[in-house]
Amino acid sequence: MHITSLTDGLEIFKALGSDVRIEILNILMENNHMSMNELAARLNITNGALTSHIKKLESCGLISTSSESAGHGNHKLCSVHLDKILIDLEKQEDILNVYNTSIKVGHYSACHICPTCGLASDKALIGEVDDPRYFNHPDRYNADILWFTKGFVEYNIPNFIPGFQKITQITISAELSSEAPGTNNIWPSDISFYLNDVCLGNWMSPGDFGDTRGLLTPDWWFPNWNQYGLLKLLVINREGTFIDGLQISDVTIDSFKLDFRSSLRLRLAVEDNARYIGGLTIFGKSFGNYGQDIKVNIHYGPIDEAIR
Repeated sequence: MHITSLTDGLEIFKALGSDVRIEILNILMENNHMSMNELAARLNITNGALTSHIKKLESCGLISTSSESAGHGNHKLCSVHLDKILIDLEKQEDILNVYNTSIKVGHYSACHICPTCGLASDKALIGEVDDPRYFNHPDRYNADILWFTKGFVEYNIPNFIPGFQKITQITISAELSSEAPGTNNIWPSDISFYLNDVCLGNWMSPGDFGDTRGLLTPDWWFPNWNQYGLLKLLVINREGTFIDGLQISDVTIDSFKLDFRSSLRLRLAVEDNARYIGGLTIFGKSFGNYGQDIKVNIHYGPIDEAIR
């Protein structure tokens, strides 16, 4: 379950606001499933008291119940229905003077890929792994994850800020990791970021994570493949370029002279001459831990009269 607002999660929070119901969930996770009689005996409460707790947990989807015939009548079996709850309370950007957009992982406009590599939708692999030709397959527009050892993917960022406005800041967030054969939590990779062919700087990914399953990774996904990444925030403003608040270069937004007419091309690359050629994995909203595509916020302000 993916909760994106406190209001949406209110019934879940109420259900979890009871020591007895928390204990019921703990018991069911330990025992797979149990009957109402077994649960009541374990908790040392009456069946009537247990019923109200079970109804509360069932109504918000935390557990499921089923009837089973055994001996002298039907027994109601209880089991955990959800094993993952992701609470994402990201603060919404002030919409004033900010254009917000997102780009699906498979919507790149150009690429150059070296194996190991592959891409997949939330339903299935697209083509065959380690065959770069499939990065040009029509189905790649449905991709929600992609990975490669060396090369790049480049995206056209939609620019629909109002007329006669200039771009004052661009922020980009994406879930990223390295790309190792299988997975390896210690697998450094130098990932480079470009805007309109200008290198903004580099970030070293520490690994290709597979120690635990991604919260959103589909059930059909292979357990020994890329599971999740790290959510990185790239900011280009008038002071320079930053990742997660740490400056990675002196490249400023003003050096691009961007306005409402400008095209914007974002490239993510692992270069031939990188110190650590450990690949790149990009996670979309159906994989990993964060439930998002590549998010872009474009801040803008009035263009100078002399430029009009």
